[in-house]
Amino acid sequence: MTGRQRPVVLPSALRGWLGLIAVLAALVVLVLGVAHADDSEPGAADARIWAAVDGVGPPWRHVALVTDFLGEPVGAVLLVGALVTGCLVLRHPRAAVFLVTGTALSVGTTTLLKPVAGRTIHGDNLSYPSGHTAFLTAVALMVTLLAAGRLGLGRAVGTAFVLAAGLVAGAAMGWAQVTLGSHYATDTLGGWCTALAVLPVSAWLVDRTADRLADRRADRATAGRPADEPADRRAGAGRQERR
Repeated sequence: MTGRQRPVVLPSALRGWLGLIAVLAALVVLVLGVAHADDSEPGAADARIWAAVDGVGPPWRHVALVTDFLGEPVGAVLLVGALVTGCLVLRHPRAAVFLVTGTALSVGTTTLLKPVAGRTIHGDNLSYPSGHTAFLTAVALMVTLLAAGRLGLGRAVGTAFVLAAGLVAGAAMGWAQVTLGSHYATDTLGGWCTALAVLPVSAWLVDRTADRLADRRADRATAGRPADEPADRRAGAGRQERR
C-alpha cells in the first residue's frame, strides 16, 4: 500500500487481544449451548436472577421496554441507519459497511444457533442465544472500535475501552430481556459472547475486502502506464512538445 494510509475498522494494536477474546467467547457460547441444549426451563442461576428482577415496575419497566425496542427490527434499523449516516457524513464508507455487516453477522449468527441449541422459553419460542443482546453489544463494540482507531488508543487502553462499552451495552440489553421475561440470563450471556466472537472476524473481513478492492482500483488506474516511462518523464515530454 502506498500513499495516504487507509482508514481501518480494526486497529492493528487491538487485533491480537480481540482475536483471543473472540476465541474465548466462542468457547463460552459453545459450552452454554451444550449445557442448555433442548432445555425449556431456567437453570439455577437463571431462576435466581429472574426472581431478583421479576415484577419490576415503572419507571424501570419503561426503561426496559425502550432498551428492548432498540433490538426490534424498527429500532435496530433506525439506530444502525443513524450511525451509518454519521459515517457517510464523516466520509468513512468502510465504517458504514462495517456497521451493517457487523450487526447482520451478529444477529444472523444467533438466528442460526437457536435451532441448533433448541432451548425454548414460554412454549416453543427459541431463546438461546439472545439476538437482542448480540445486536446492542455488536453496535457498542463497533462504535468504540471506530473511536479507538480514530483516537489512536494503544493496545491496553483501546481493548479496555471496547470491552467496557460492550459490557455496558450487553448488560443493559440483557437486563431488559430478563426483566421483560423474553430470555433467560444465560441466553443473554450467550448473545453477548456471540457478538464478542463475531465482531473481530467481521472487522477483519471488511478491512481485508476493502483493501483488496482499493488495490485492484489502483492497479487498473496504472495499467495503461508504460513501466519504463514514469509519469514525470511523460509530463516533461509533453511540455517540450508544446514549446
